[in-house]
Amino acid sequence: MVNEWGVRDSRDLIAEMIVTALRMGSDSVPVPDLKLINRSLKELRQAAKAFAPYQGIRKIAIFGSARTNPLAEVYQAAERFAQLMRERGFMIITGGGDGIMGAAQRGAGREHSFGLNIRLPFEQKANEIIEGDPKLVIFNYFFTRKVNFIKETHAIALFPGGFGTMDEGFECLTLMQTGKARIIPVILVDKIGGTYWKSWTEFLRTHLLGQGLISPDDFSLFSITDNVDEALSMILQFYRNFHSYRWVGQDLVIRLQRQVTPDAVQSLNKAFSDLFESAPLRTSRALKPEKNEPELINMPRLVAGSHRRNFGRLRQLIDAINQAETIGP
Repeated sequence: MVNEWGVRDSRDLIAEMIVTALRMGSDSVPVPDLKLINRSLKELRQAAKAFAPYQGIRKIAIFGSARTNPLAEVYQAAERFAQLMRERGFMIITGGGDGIMGAAQRGAGREHSFGLNIRLPFEQKANEIIEGDPKLVIFNYFFTRKVNFIKETHAIALFPGGFGTMDEGFECLTLMQTGKARIIPVILVDKIGGTYWKSWTEFLRTHLLGQGLISPDDFSLFSITDNVDEALSMILQFYRNFHSYRWVGQDLVIRLQRQVTPDAVQSLNKAFSDLFESAPLRTSRALKPEKNEPELINMPRLVAGSHRRNFGRLRQLIDAINQAETIGP
């Protein structure tokens, strides 16, 4: 079947998916479950196809209420923020609806936008900016939609919103806190003088932190501002020198734009000794298992035997790396 369909890449994975489907048939999986799995796979395929031509471009997901009035201050802030991000080379991903999502789409423009819309019996429809664009993907399930928000974005900005905004925000923070998603900037943006996110953070401190349900370092996973220029600066600063990271066995491999100095490595090891169980940070070239990412092969690395328990501290390490002295300009 793989040969007949002319599949050239990832042939083993495609064959494995076919075998999994056949095994579900032999396992007598109930029809409702088969329908859910089938539709989910189709939605994931559709989204992957939409994003595929833009893999080399950084993207930011912008969340907020679909009910926000275009005359509201926070609507205008979202539009300006999206425009600023577009001018810095980012593409914008929203839920494709109205309100804050429409504002962000308007600021980014159709060419630089993705819309991940959801079928609902009320309220949600594609906004006029993204309607009819091939980068608009319609989902039936929230969970397949969330997967694409998280896996495709390099930063997240949340503006005031309802249950959906809270859901997306907590989803991202949970995945980062548990190491199931890579660390990216999460910026909570309010109107000037607004108290929406301040009140939200106070709830976290009083009830979650106060009862020991989260750790103080978890607050490093997000930032709050009521200034869109500051929000922009926070995201750009995150990628000042840091590029990305991955796990190779038990080693944490951090890819950089420029290598940090030996003195900086020593300082980082001293400041973050709690992160490294088996081996401290060391400079390195690409490791052999990284050959499947040839576009990153020439980037300098920092490698360490890091534990995977405190990802708030990992975010603090990334911030420190961005501040560290580097070799060369």
